[in-house]
Amino acid sequence: MPLRRERARDGRLAWCRGEMFDPVLIANRGEVAVRVIRACRELGIGTVAVYSTADADSEHVRMADLAVCIGPPQPAESYLNIASVIAAATTTGCGAVHPGWGFLAEHASFARACEDNGLVFIGPTPEAIEVMGDKIRARSVMSAAGVPVVPGSPGPVDLSAAAAFAEEVGYPVLLKATAGGGGRGMRLVEDASTLADAYTVAAGEAEAAFSSADLYIEKALLKARHVEVQVVCDGAGAVATFGERDCSVQRRHQKLIEEAPSPGVSAAMRASLEETARGACLEIGYRGAGTLEFLAVPGDAFFFIEMNTRLQVEHPVTELITGVDLVHAQLAIAAGEGLPAELGSRRGHALEVRINAEDPARNFMPTPGTIERFRPPLGPGVRVDTHIVDGYVVPPFYDSLLAKVIVHAADRQRALERAVRALNELEIVGVPTTREFAIEVLQHPQFASGNYTTQFLELHGPELVAPSSA
Repeated sequence: MPLRRERARDGRLAWCRGEMFDPVLIANRGEVAVRVIRACRELGIGTVAVYSTADADSEHVRMADLAVCIGPPQPAESYLNIASVIAAATTTGCGAVHPGWGFLAEHASFARACEDNGLVFIGPTPEAIEVMGDKIRARSVMSAAGVPVVPGSPGPVDLSAAAAFAEEVGYPVLLKATAGGGGRGMRLVEDASTLADAYTVAAGEAEAAFSSADLYIEKALLKARHVEVQVVCDGAGAVATFGERDCSVQRRHQKLIEEAPSPGVSAAMRASLEETARGACLEIGYRGAGTLEFLAVPGDAFFFIEMNTRLQVEHPVTELITGVDLVHAQLAIAAGEGLPAELGSRRGHALEVRINAEDPARNFMPTPGTIERFRPPLGPGVRVDTHIVDGYVVPPFYDSLLAKVIVHAADRQRALERAVRALNELEIVGVPTTREFAIEVLQHPQFASGNYTTQFLELHGPELVAPSSA
């Protein structure tokens, strides 16, 4: 394995129950790898990056103290190759591994492989990942713990069982992969005539993404908001919750804009959501950072969807309203230091906008290419998390996320205004992006009012597609 770009480190003070776990290997790429490297730097922890040959000149490779090439561009041969990632960690003397999100972050087998090789996995236990990673098992565990769940099948369904369930509860229904999330292997079915085709497509996606074609089915709640509660737990009974984020603006079940707090959640519902999240974490003995996702419906009712046993892409909005660095918290828990001493008081309003290398005018087709010019917005209350620089080549092999523009202000209206200002200042030249589309979403009267649901883009998307620009 070739190594590259080693830098001297002085005064590193990272400890795990009295033993140093410096350096930390970041088992990821792109923006999240950059995010974790910066957090480690602030704590005086050394870092080792891994990269595919497509990412040899990426920012996370440049920033890390050491970098190891683990294979060709295809994820299965590099970032998803457990043996290669573990070898990179052990041969460079790492004591811990941070998985970021995506790739191996929610693979119990990877967490177990880290433990088997004497590496601290900066995340939950393999057992917790297994329980919550199996969507059917997670629903069963949460239901037994008194957490309300969306009506659904008790196990995987074939096409005939799916049809029977849909007849019983009524259309629309959702087909979901039992082994995954992120919108892959998921299809909304509005009537019986489209069920068979949707089942075939969803099963194929699930097989390709998660090596399992198993699907389950649940009632689709359309007039709902998608909200999630951020938790951080020490694994010994201490649970901290940090309020909710609203992730209702989604395209093909992929989140585009997130905000905290949710404009559709009352104080009473917020308290109930957080109490439910605490109980769920105690039920499974959860450790580390995680997110419980719910569908909230009129009348302050809510239903559990799933738990993401990792850091979320949208975690910065929670950081901005609480002042808590969630990656620092992950590292502290992994080091046996427990929950952060300062949990932070919540203040103001935060919004996050994901900027993707996609062309809205061409049905959001991915647009790999070269970034000729990148200028992030600046000013009070503006944060940009990214891995791109001038000359960066956007590869076709990975997620299309280029940057996240996150803003914070005293209230929602000012945050909206700040977000629009920041996006207008953002310059990304060379590939079409979703910047203009995001501005249109923020300025749409329905979104600006705060009275929107997960159907927002289905209802208003066609009128929002801006001309492509590069």
